Amino acid sequence: MTDKKLPFTKETLEKIIENYPTPFHIYDEKGMRSYAKRFVDAFSWNPGFKEYYAIKAAPNPYLMKILRQEGFGIDCSSIAELELAERVGMRGEEIMFTSNDTPAYEYQKAVAMGAIINLDDIAHIQYLDENIGLPELVCFRYNPGALKEGNAIIGHPEEAKYGFTRSQLFEGYQMLIDKGVKRFGIHTMVASNELDSDYFAGTAQILFELIADLSKKLNISFEFANLGGGIGIPYKPDQKEVDLERMSAGIKANYDKYILGNGLNPIKLYFEAGRAITGPYGYLVSKVLHIKNTYKKYAGLDSSMANLMRPALYGSYHHISVPGKEEVTTKIMYDVTGSLCENNDKFAINRVLPKLASGDIIVIHDTGAHGHSMGFNYNGKLRSAELLLREDGAVIEIRRAETLDDYFATLDFGGVPDFKV
Repeated sequence: MTDKKLPFTKETLEKIIENYPTPFHIYDEKGMRSYAKRFVDAFSWNPGFKEYYAIKAAPNPYLMKILRQEGFGIDCSSIAELELAERVGMRGEEIMFTSNDTPAYEYQKAVAMGAIINLDDIAHIQYLDENIGLPELVCFRYNPGALKEGNAIIGHPEEAKYGFTRSQLFEGYQMLIDKGVKRFGIHTMVASNELDSDYFAGTAQILFELIADLSKKLNISFEFANLGGGIGIPYKPDQKEVDLERMSAGIKANYDKYILGNGLNPIKLYFEAGRAITGPYGYLVSKVLHIKNTYKKYAGLDSSMANLMRPALYGSYHHISVPGKEEVTTKIMYDVTGSLCENNDKFAINRVLPKLASGDIIVIHDTGAHGHSMGFNYNGKLRSAELLLREDGAVIEIRRAETLDDYFATLDFGGVPDFKV
């Protein structure tokens, strides 16, 4: 069981709302730092271990600076994410560039920054070489196909668009050798939001066995193995979080057997977790606007799927708290909705909550990853502010809310001549 407690009280939220109107996302710095330290400590047995935070989960420089202080690197997949890394002072091999269907100018930016290039497609070897030139260190993303079962979010590996096949890896690394590349890494990621602690040890076994085969047949030495991300979080109260220590122990057993046991040089282990690092420590704070009674009861909020699209996109569960009504005994079943002109704009369906009224504060849990970052402007909805709850209890704004001026900034109302009617 996971205790869905909040890091703030109703009174604290009311004071915050006086300065920052709802809706907004707010992140708990203490929670993020605590988990980051635990994550790094779990893999302290591996010299060179590094977590490359998948910045797509929550692309905010304040959050990245916090995680960098805890020793994290950054995993980027676009030129904007590379630019974010650069603007917070990151360069070189603390940046992993893991992308797909990548244009040359994005590779050029990554190479210029000294980032580790993680290629997704064997055809990109020649593409990169012809357009930018190959860096001294190159990594390939492996797709194990039917060897490894995926899950609902990322799909079955053999149907996923990502990565090299096994035979392509042998061909691809030989191409690198022939082109003079001297340093090598390997990467895989086959699941998303996985809660089985033992799943990751199985992934590591597949990758470590593959490293042993590649090293022997091609006479190369790998510097690192990136085990990807996919570490899940317990969105539902009846779920348990991934046991990091158990996960690490399982990976270590396979490392000792297949890397050290085959006489290979020690390799550094990397991860690119995103969701697990910030997800549980972010909250979408809204207010109830209207209570509607028709064929069902609806609690309409001042936020919408433009602020959190996971429930509409995946049918995902996000826990909901109503601060100040923890002891209310009258429970009612609601669909909790937003105001978009889409019927799937619902945060919850048939959710039993304390009896709600207009003005009640609603807190939606676990929005610290793929929450604000997946926002959009459909129906002209403006993206919300992001706030940070500091360890000392202070609250600061780390991204202001969009304005109408922001929304219209890219439009040209004067460029098209008026038509006579």
